[in-house]
Parts: sequence; C-alpha cells; structure tokens
Amino acid sequence: MTSALIVIDMQYDFCPGGALAVPEGDSIVPGINALMAQFPAVILTQDWHPAGHSSFASSHDGKAPFDMVDMPYGPQVLWPDHCVQGSQGAAFHEGLDTDRADLIIRKGYNPAIDSYSAFFENDHTTPTGLHGYLQTRGIDDLTMVGLATDFCVNFSAVDAARLGYRVTVRQDLVRGIDLDGSLATALAGMREAGVVFA
Repeated sequence: MTSALIVIDMQYDFCPGGALAVPEGDSIVPGINALMAQFPAVILTQDWHPAGHSSFASSHDGKAPFDMVDMPYGPQVLWPDHCVQGSQGAAFHEGLDTDRADLIIRKGYNPAIDSYSAFFENDHTTPTGLHGYLQTRGIDDLTMVGLATDFCVNFSAVDAARLGYRVTVRQDLVRGIDLDGSLATALAGMREAGVVFA
C-alpha cells in the first residue's frame, strides 16, 4: 500500500490575520512539516481564485460574507475575497516546507464555480486531476491535514473515501471554521463516509 500526505490549503488567508482566518490555523505548520518525513509522497493543495470569483460576497450586490446563494451547481456559501491568484494571501505559509511537495494542486480557479475538494469542483463532477495522478503512482492510502476541517478537508476526505482510498484525517493537524455548526456536521459526514480519525 503506497501512501501520501495531502496538505490542504496552508495559505496566509486561512491563517490568523488573513482574509478568511481559521483560529490557530498557523499553529499546525510545525507538526505538518514533521509528519512529511513519514510519507513517500507529499501533495499540497492551494486555493487559487481569480479576482471577482463567483463565490466572493463582493461579486453579489447586497450580499455579505457567509450569506448563502443558489448557484447552478447547488447552495454556495459566499466568502470574503480570499486567496486571489498571485496575492500574498494565496501564498503558502512561509513556515511550510513546500520543498517536500511532489505535486501542488490548485483549485477554485474557474471563476464560475467554487472548489473545496482536492478531487472535484463543487459541482462534484469536474475533476482537479488529483485522482488520476494518485492512480498513476499506485497510491491508495491518504492522510489529510490542513485547513479548514469543515470545508476543504471535509470535502476532500469524503471524496477520497468515495473514490476508494483509505483516508485518515489527523485531528491534531487540522483546524476548523465552525460556521453555524458546520464542524460537527462535517465530522459526522466524514465518519459516515468511512474516514478514520487519528
């Protein structure tokens, strides 16, 4: 069984002081770096939105961050502008050991659709290419860390389990937003999908 560490969205905008800060988001960086040595493959994901992305509240008249809207692909949370391509907020945290990455998957770059999962955009159909990469390398065991537990980690873990991977989420190396109870819902959904917590 070949394993990979998937490090999700360890970017400045998700860390304290960022546009969409996850509490204590930066505190997990040293632990993630230490864990990298245990895996033959390390993959980083990077939220990578064009300016004016459809998931930004600023793109919708009269809407505020964290409002809900209906998109052609389903319900969508509207976010503060974050992880805009080429911005400091979109950059990986400077403490993260990016040199260990075999692959960086950028997501959310389609202006019309958001992308939480490392595997699919939010239409649950359009692939990011990660599944094909993992299959080509014979990787079937994934450990996930990063930000945020209840959104990008959750969607990535559930999609990976549905695709047939063995998935572990390291609870000590993730942090959540907890938007209106989203954390408890996400944890329950991951467990139901067969994700293991360590």
